Amino acid sequence: MFAPIWDVAHALRGAKAFNYAPEPRQMAETKPPADVNYTFSEAELDQLMAYGELRAHQEGELLVSPGDHQADCLVTLSGETHIFVDSAEGKHRRGYMERGQFAGDISVLTGQASLAWVTMGKAGELLHIPYARLQRLLVENSQLSDAFVRTFTARRAFALSSKLGAVIVIGTPYDRSLFSIRDFLTRHSVPHTWLDPDTDPLTQPIMDAKSLASEDLPAVVLSSAQMMCRPTVNELAESLGFDLLPDGASADVIVVGAGPAGLASAVYAGSEGLSVLALDAEGPGGQAGTSSKIENYLGFPTGISGRELADRASVQAQKFGVRIAAPARAESLEMTGSGEYCLRTRDGRALKAKAVVIATGAQYRRLPIERLEDFEGRGVYYGASSLEAQLCSGSRVAIVGAGNSAGQGAVYLSQTAEAVHVIYRRDNIRDTMSEYLVRRLEETPNIHLHPGSQITALHGKDQDGDSELRLTGATLEESGASNCLDTPFVFLFIGAAPFTNWLPDTLRRDEKGFVKTGASLGNLDLVRAGWALERLPTTFETSLPRVYAVGDVRAASVKRVASAVGEGSVVVSDVHRALNELAETQTTD
Repeated sequence: MFAPIWDVAHALRGAKAFNYAPEPRQMAETKPPADVNYTFSEAELDQLMAYGELRAHQEGELLVSPGDHQADCLVTLSGETHIFVDSAEGKHRRGYMERGQFAGDISVLTGQASLAWVTMGKAGELLHIPYARLQRLLVENSQLSDAFVRTFTARRAFALSSKLGAVIVIGTPYDRSLFSIRDFLTRHSVPHTWLDPDTDPLTQPIMDAKSLASEDLPAVVLSSAQMMCRPTVNELAESLGFDLLPDGASADVIVVGAGPAGLASAVYAGSEGLSVLALDAEGPGGQAGTSSKIENYLGFPTGISGRELADRASVQAQKFGVRIAAPARAESLEMTGSGEYCLRTRDGRALKAKAVVIATGAQYRRLPIERLEDFEGRGVYYGASSLEAQLCSGSRVAIVGAGNSAGQGAVYLSQTAEAVHVIYRRDNIRDTMSEYLVRRLEETPNIHLHPGSQITALHGKDQDGDSELRLTGATLEESGASNCLDTPFVFLFIGAAPFTNWLPDTLRRDEKGFVKTGASLGNLDLVRAGWALERLPTTFETSLPRVYAVGDVRAASVKRVASAVGEGSVVVSDVHRALNELAETQTTD
């Protein structure tokens, strides 16, 4: 549901509607850090000329609006370009660009919707580099590419940290739809501001201006020109341009899943010159994307968050021309008469490729207790990101699980929660959790370990007489006794089940549903799958030729980020050989 909201901006600022004329420089916000800007040298500008077109613009001219997809990359040659964002507090000018500097953030690189206004602050000339030519530049010129990618990435990081989100989300904290929206925006690193209508005074002017009632929430303000009421995640993704794959799109390789393994496959395949389509049911990162801090990943001695790792990898993949669609859920896979594979998505699109890499990972299992689904998104969660940390600040928290993900979540949430209770069935947590994490748990005063324990029931009530159900506590069985643990938040990290039910029967799996590859495939598996090649499947190849499985979805894989990245990168050499083999066969025929 969309509606213009110029009057919302008016209500927030008590001033005129958005004015494209430049403001005096002394009124500009504090200058952003130096790493969010870059000034091309005269020699570099000469190189850029081959990719763009010179255009003259008048003062006050609108160049880019929020919501514009595949906007030109704008390099200022004379005059000034000014960048504005709308926020809950009103219009903010983020900065201005002079000769040799360029506007935009990561959306310019990806082709996704712009989150800012770009106007001509002072008349002059700009170099317009169209989206398609920018993609070519990123591959052809490493020096210019590095400048663009580094600066675009730093600007998005600055926007996320500045708490002036260009996207405004309005809704009550225990609304499951609100959580889904915010989770989606967080997974895609979209800077946004959340306003609680019960506590935030900035909310009411917006609701009054648009005659919004509580039943219209959650609402998403994308700019001062566009608002969505009760949007689905798919509708929001479409508006923001997170899925640019048309029906019938084709490539050398389709990568299904954008966790560490899938992103590694996409990066290496793209860098080797293969055309790549990548899709994910939710967003880049997979389970690793919800990790607050990965401390044992090689090359990051102080650790790195799963979200940051996923963001860097997805930008890296798109730099090499990989087209990523999310959310886009795979529905089926079949071989066509021409020997290609056709992957169909749940929304009905058919995508074709000569090879497929399955990197769909696994999802955390659910507790076998009553009413679990009722509390999902209303107190029960499956990841501990900054979004969840904000929700449970000052509260008691329960974490169920004894793996590294549970440990990372406990350490992270302990920074904001009053107390964190780690609940697990086994007697010794060191059997399943890395030693450095166990020591961290033992040394953190507000973390409490509960070995030999389990949650057997969840309890809740309507919030303030509202119809919204929320979690209030859980029954904890420990040392043969049952007690009530008063907590509004339970996080589940209790093992994983693979995403493989969409695959054909000819793609052989083990008894738990994980995909068999290479040496784990027996003769009977190959016979039942109809394997017709003279050679045997390679290390990561499944029972279907040129279909591979890497990462957590693969049978007998090591469930670690580093191993997933390793498998995802190594498999590309097998893909290359198989595609060459296919080409030779087709030439002979």
